[in-house]
Amino acid sequence: MSQPASPAAPCFWRDARLPFIEARTIADGRKVTYTRHAHEHFSIGAVTTGRSYYHYGAQTFEISAGTVVLMNPGDVHACNPIRNEPWSYQMLYIDTPWLTDLQYQLGFSTDQGFRPFSTPYTRDTTLYDGLLGLYGILVDAQAEHLQKQSALVSYFSDVQQRLNPADTPLREVNQKLERAAEYIRAHCTQALKLEEICLAAELSPSYLIRAFKHYYGLTPHAFLVNQRIQFARSQLRQGELIADVALAAGFADQAHFQRAFKQHFAATPGQYREVLKPSANNPHWPPATRPLSG
Repeated sequence: MSQPASPAAPCFWRDARLPFIEARTIADGRKVTYTRHAHEHFSIGAVTTGRSYYHYGAQTFEISAGTVVLMNPGDVHACNPIRNEPWSYQMLYIDTPWLTDLQYQLGFSTDQGFRPFSTPYTRDTTLYDGLLGLYGILVDAQAEHLQKQSALVSYFSDVQQRLNPADTPLREVNQKLERAAEYIRAHCTQALKLEEICLAAELSPSYLIRAFKHYYGLTPHAFLVNQRIQFARSQLRQGELIADVALAAGFADQAHFQRAFKQHFAATPGQYREVLKPSANNPHWPPATRPLSG
């Protein structure tokens, strides 16, 4: 007889009919800590109880229940508990091409490029309540596929209209640093050398190390590890064995991969692979969030 999952254990939801979205919930975040990291996808979540620290770029905020957080693709961030205070949250991860296409349809993008959001978080009650409602529809086994599709388009249309990114100033592009990052992305599963990255970007080692962190918020090595974790995440979603994923992603061994994955995703590779699905006896997964005891 299997034991119930720990409240601190993450619960993931995925649906093969909606491959561009993934959901995650944490009922007790007191022991859930992240290293600073970034995603290739867009992330949006709701703090449902308690408070936490929200590190976004060089800033740190204290956020609490009722807050919606937003992470643009590539933006460095982390959410961590405050002095063992209980907190919980629900997150949605959206593939960037899907959201970019919606922005284009709504007229918020004219060149098919993703338009980043200018605010890292909001207390907008409409967006907060809407996110919880969307989450409930997605994980409801009784909800029809069309209902889920409609709810997704409706909610993210509201996000665009209420947090209009059209006037967001674009960051000045450093082409050489972009080339360095692209080289790391393309070769992230290999054992890279600093000289190779510098050669591809036509930069000196001293400038690359200093400027890269200022531009991306991560050192070249941290950026490399983050890319390996993103690669591993996609492999795990395809059902690949953890040991095989560790090797394919470029980690020295499985133990190293396990540590890095948990630092970046606040979940073990095994927890990430285990997708919880509603059952006939419990069609609404996860259970309604309730205050946690201290």
